[in-house]
Amino acid sequence: MDTNPILDALADPGWAVFPGFLSADDARALAGECAARWDDGGFHRAGVGRGGSLAIREDIRRDHVLWLDRDHAGPALGRWLDTIDEMRAAMNRGLFLGLQEYEGHFAIYPEGGFYKAHLDRHQNTPHRLVTAILYLNDGWQPGDGGELKLWTTPGQADGPFELVEPRLGTLVVFRAGDFWHEVLPAARTRMSITGWFRN
Repeated sequence: MDTNPILDALADPGWAVFPGFLSADDARALAGECAARWDDGGFHRAGVGRGGSLAIREDIRRDHVLWLDRDHAGPALGRWLDTIDEMRAAMNRGLFLGLQEYEGHFAIYPEGGFYKAHLDRHQNTPHRLVTAILYLNDGWQPGDGGELKLWTTPGQADGPFELVEPRLGTLVVFRAGDFWHEVLPAARTRMSITGWFRN
């Protein structure tokens, strides 16, 4: 895996989109594991906040998540977590970020699901340094919704932005504390793996 484009993008401008980062076959296998866990009832409603202030806020986000656990990962997820480990090591070598761990979840946005503009670094908790989102939506078409709106000026939720279609195998990376983003309403079920490299 060539991680140099990821490192270059994180250094400047701090974000990047990589269509076809994961092969269609590998991405479909991940989507299959995600769907199977959904059918098993493993997901729960995503909340806003953390710890004692965690709350379900349907006005802010309407998605469901299942936190990843290597001990219970299927073959496709295991391979993806190996890729994540390679990325973490490369970021530490090339960018000296001191990343110690990765946390992530499968995310499913049902029809009508969205997530209003936000930063991925919780207030007063500086540990999430880099966000990585992998999309698992086979046959995505314009009009299916669910695009990622990523504002490209650090610290601002207005001005120039990038609209990212959640196509199968596309990877998005950005500095978690710098870039505001939102998920636009989905017109069909939308799947991804969203995760964070932490110090």
